[in-house]
Amino acid sequence: MAFVKIGENERFEGALRRFKRQCENEGLLREIKKRQFYESPSMARKRKMDELKRRKRVQISRSKRASFRRKSKYF
Repeated sequence: MAFVKIGENERFEGALRRFKRQCENEGLLREIKKRQFYESPSMARKRKMDELKRRKRVQISRSKRASFRRKSKYF
Protein backbone atom coordinates (compact mmCIF):
# COMPACT_ATOMS: atom_id res chain seq x y z
CA MET A 1 0.00 0.00 0.00
CA ALA A 2 1.41 3.35 -1.00
CA PHE A 3 1.54 6.18 1.51
CA VAL A 4 3.47 9.42 1.76
CA LYS A 5 4.39 11.45 4.84
CA ILE A 6 4.10 15.17 4.29
CA GLY A 7 6.80 17.37 5.77
CA GLU A 8 6.12 20.58 7.68
CA ASN A 9 6.93 23.00 4.88
CA GLU A 10 6.09 20.69 1.98
CA ARG A 11 3.46 21.70 -0.53
CA PHE A 12 0.51 19.41 -1.20
CA GLU A 13 1.29 19.26 -4.93
CA GLY A 14 4.76 17.89 -4.26
CA ALA A 15 3.42 15.21 -1.93
CA LEU A 16 0.74 14.27 -4.45
CA ARG A 17 3.38 13.95 -7.16
CA ARG A 18 5.47 11.65 -4.92
CA PHE A 19 2.37 9.57 -4.12
CA LYS A 20 1.50 9.16 -7.81
CA ARG A 21 5.08 8.13 -8.62
CA GLN A 22 5.07 5.62 -5.78
CA CYS A 23 1.74 4.14 -6.96
CA GLU A 24 3.12 3.82 -10.48
CA ASN A 25 6.28 2.09 -9.25
CA GLU A 26 4.27 -0.40 -7.21
CA GLY A 27 1.94 -1.08 -10.16
CA LEU A 28 -1.27 -0.36 -8.26
CA LEU A 29 -3.17 1.23 -11.16
CA ARG A 30 -2.15 -1.58 -13.50
CA GLU A 31 -3.40 -4.13 -10.96
CA ILE A 32 -6.70 -2.30 -10.48
CA LYS A 33 -7.31 -2.12 -14.23
CA LYS A 34 -6.45 -5.80 -14.58
CA ARG A 35 -8.94 -6.81 -11.87
CA GLN A 36 -11.70 -4.49 -13.09
CA PHE A 37 -13.34 -7.28 -15.12
CA TYR A 38 -13.42 -11.02 -14.58
CA GLU A 39 -10.93 -12.95 -16.68
CA SER A 40 -11.63 -16.63 -17.19
CA PRO A 41 -8.74 -19.05 -16.63
CA SER A 42 -8.59 -19.93 -20.33
CA MET A 43 -8.31 -16.23 -21.29
CA ALA A 44 -5.62 -15.72 -18.66
CA ARG A 45 -3.59 -18.62 -20.12
CA LYS A 46 -4.05 -17.21 -23.64
CA ARG A 47 -2.93 -13.73 -22.52
CA LYS A 48 0.15 -15.16 -20.80
CA MET A 49 1.07 -17.21 -23.87
CA ASP A 50 0.68 -14.14 -26.09
CA GLU A 51 2.94 -12.13 -23.77
CA LEU A 52 5.51 -14.94 -23.82
CA LYS A 53 5.45 -15.08 -27.64
CA ARG A 54 5.87 -11.30 -27.85
CA ARG A 55 8.83 -11.34 -25.42
CA LYS A 56 10.48 -14.15 -27.39
CA ARG A 57 9.98 -12.28 -30.67
CA VAL A 58 11.53 -9.12 -29.21
CA GLN A 59 14.43 -11.08 -27.73
CA ILE A 60 15.16 -12.77 -31.06
CA SER A 61 15.05 -9.50 -32.97
CA ARG A 62 17.40 -7.86 -30.45
CA SER A 63 19.87 -10.72 -30.66
CA LYS A 64 19.80 -10.60 -34.48
CA ARG A 65 20.42 -6.86 -34.39
CA ALA A 66 23.32 -7.29 -31.95
CA SER A 67 24.92 -10.04 -34.01
CA PHE A 68 24.62 -7.92 -37.15
CA ARG A 69 26.38 -5.06 -35.39
CA ARG A 70 29.21 -7.34 -34.28
CA LYS A 71 29.70 -8.78 -37.78
CA SER A 72 29.54 -5.46 -39.56
CA LYS A 73 32.95 -4.00 -40.43
CA TYR A 74 31.72 -0.40 -40.17
CA PHE A 75 30.75 -0.48 -36.48
